[in-house]
Amino acid sequence: MSMLPPQNTRPFRREKNVKSNGMPTSCFTHDGCDPDSGLYREDYFQELLCRERKRTERSGKPFMLLAIALGGISDLGERADAAHQIASVLFASTRETDVKGWYKADTIVGVLFCEAPGIVVAGRQAMEDCVLGALKTVLNPEQIQAIEIFSQLFPENFENKHGSGPSGNCLYPDLSERHVAHRHKRKVKRVIDILGSALGLALSSPLFVMIPLLIKWTSRGPVFFSQERIGEHGEVFTFLKFRTMYANSSPELHRKYVSNLIAGGAADTRAGAGNLQALYKMQDDPRITPLGRILRKTSLDELPQFLNVLIGDMSLVGPRPPIAYEVEQYDLWHRRRFLESKPGITGLWQVKGRSTTTFDDMVRLDLKYAREWSILLDLKILVRTPWAVLNGKGAH
Repeated sequence: MSMLPPQNTRPFRREKNVKSNGMPTSCFTHDGCDPDSGLYREDYFQELLCRERKRTERSGKPFMLLAIALGGISDLGERADAAHQIASVLFASTRETDVKGWYKADTIVGVLFCEAPGIVVAGRQAMEDCVLGALKTVLNPEQIQAIEIFSQLFPENFENKHGSGPSGNCLYPDLSERHVAHRHKRKVKRVIDILGSALGLALSSPLFVMIPLLIKWTSRGPVFFSQERIGEHGEVFTFLKFRTMYANSSPELHRKYVSNLIAGGAADTRAGAGNLQALYKMQDDPRITPLGRILRKTSLDELPQFLNVLIGDMSLVGPRPPIAYEVEQYDLWHRRRFLESKPGITGLWQVKGRSTTTFDDMVRLDLKYAREWSILLDLKILVRTPWAVLNGKGAH
């Protein structure tokens, strides 16, 4: 990230640092500040927001985004005057380490209360009420009625940092910007997903007749295994596979294994030559049927996921969708693997996993895929996937 200019956060009453219009003098000397309000411009403010979110993902120290929406003030001149008054209050009443800027230019003023454990104790509503009380001293009743104050704490539930869903899209402007920048490429990706999944279903149609018959012949229970998984942006969807386990098998064995893996304890029980996908799936799982072992070894149990791709819950290429009880064990930064990309049948770590040995390495590969994603990268992964399947890479 680029270096950001300093923001003078001293109270306005210290006139030796203030211009005649009430703005800090330092803000007039940097392109990063709006000269009318003294607030950071939208791009600088959102860059700091993303940086603070990533810092919290690693440190666990909470921060809060408080936003003041001015959209209810229709007259642009009056809105500019209100923004000036709001900036004056914020600079005078917040800490020097709190960052003030435009979350959305000329429409939403934002404040980042960084490393603020006191806010966790006091609560978001108390902070919103405090700011509203301060604004009532400078804004008229009509302006107070026209503005809207909202806030977002990160992590959302600080007592449980392993929450299963995202902490609010307003804290991820970088992802929204990336989606907008790639909107045309994402449409192409969706077309490839539809054509690829339709072709996959057509070519594998004989197997959709033979495998269900074999499953019914060799064990009791349904043909398909369905399970709730966490998809893009934390949305839950129904994940499909051919059933490879005995009916009504308990998930507790896998839950304990995955918890140990995410914590790092399973890294020593490596499968094959440091093979992550094999490591990620249990070996010698007593719940697996004899036929199920063959289906898993050949990855034929994954064929129904073409249906997930066809309806749009998954993509051909992307991170594997996690189970809810896995996400409960995630650190904050792990959650970005399902926030930044739609889940897929195959992905970067499936074709490169042989050189990695830990869950963290898998997440890093997923995040690398999200950062470097392109149509060409997807095509390269798709071309390499058949060899990984034929090689039995990680299939257990």
